[in-house]
Amino acid sequence: MAAFRSIAVTVEEAEEGGFIWLLPEHALEWTPLKRADRPTKSYAKAMADGLLALQALITDLDVGPRESDIEATPAKHKTFGFGFGMVK
Repeated sequence: MAAFRSIAVTVEEAEEGGFIWLLPEHALEWTPLKRADRPTKSYAKAMADGLLALQALITDLDVGPRESDIEATPAKHKTFGFGFGMVK
């Protein structure tokens, strides 16, 4: 099995008062992998969007992000797979 990737989801407050999700990856240090193109008005929405972005990188949610996912086509998941539900 390919090596496990350590990817986190975090939210930053943008200068203009919105919130931006960020996916940093840890190897020797934390480096940005992906981030939102524009801010949202709520922290909850930014966090949910970040989780969806992470989910899109993972081919199999039961085994987590793997090095082989880098070359793979982004996974298509019909539902939100991390069990938190959608933001209301």
